[in-house]
Amino acid sequence: MTMATVLCVGHAVQDYVFSVVDLPRLAVKHQASALRRVGGGPAATAAVAVARLGGRALLAARVGDDAVAGEMVAELESYGVDCAYVRRLKGHRSSLSAVMVDRSGERMIVNYLDENMPTAAGWLPAPQAVGAEAVLADSRWPEGAAWALAAARVAGIPGVLDADKPVPPEDGALRAATHVAFSAEALSDYTGIGDCVLGLRTAAARLGGWCCVTAGAEGVYVLDGGAMSHFPGHPVEVVDTLGAGDVWHGAFALALAEGADWRDAVRFASAAAALKVQRPGGRAGVPSRAEVEDFQRQAGMPAPRTPE
Repeated sequence: MTMATVLCVGHAVQDYVFSVVDLPRLAVKHQASALRRVGGGPAATAAVAVARLGGRALLAARVGDDAVAGEMVAELESYGVDCAYVRRLKGHRSSLSAVMVDRSGERMIVNYLDENMPTAAGWLPAPQAVGAEAVLADSRWPEGAAWALAAARVAGIPGVLDADKPVPPEDGALRAATHVAFSAEALSDYTGIGDCVLGLRTAAARLGGWCCVTAGAEGVYVLDGGAMSHFPGHPVEVVDTLGAGDVWHGAFALALAEGADWRDAVRFASAAAALKVQRPGGRAGVPSRAEVEDFQRQAGMPAPRTPE
């Protein structure tokens, strides 16, 4: 199979990950049993997933002109991500996060984002110019997402939006995408509806296209052409959910870039995310292509059922 190219557009961040017994609930001193410094950000981690799964990953992101930017780029390149379009902006600071992961693998994130970071997206490469067969954009840079996904439409290739909270207040990126993948929290925020199925129907009616919601252990709900499908989650032991959603989006976009049917792309992405949550270390837990395919064979990958 020829290596497919995915252009990933959006957020890159440096994460400081603290391992704790329980997530903090009181304003007192808490002790961490371990500290790791790892790269994060939806688009950046999705790009790592694309590279680990056998694709060619190009990342377009805005970072500061500080030492943190150099650390992020070096790590991304060590995974095989092409960072030629990671733009270092003079006078600005790169994004940082404090991430707390408890003994069950759940996480709490506090993020710093330079509010004065320029939002203009006209410098982004056209998908055709870089040989992209799919575009993946996150919602942390709405202007970049809208530009890149509209360019994907023009190029006639899949454009996947990782619609996480906060969902962009304007619908530009949402309507430009060929595939909108909500997190459960973002879908509830966007529609005001807590139920995934009802919320997804509301979102799809508003946007008029393919939508899904990734609901953790509950699995993935997809609405396509008015038909709802449910892909149940895999029963696995959760160790670390950090980056699992980003891995799902990267794997999904890569499968579409390779020409897969969206159903097979959802199954492939769900298998990749199921492997990721069983492993600690954020990006260090991103599986290889061979591992995902072996997991799919062992799991049997049952056909999706239609929820009642």
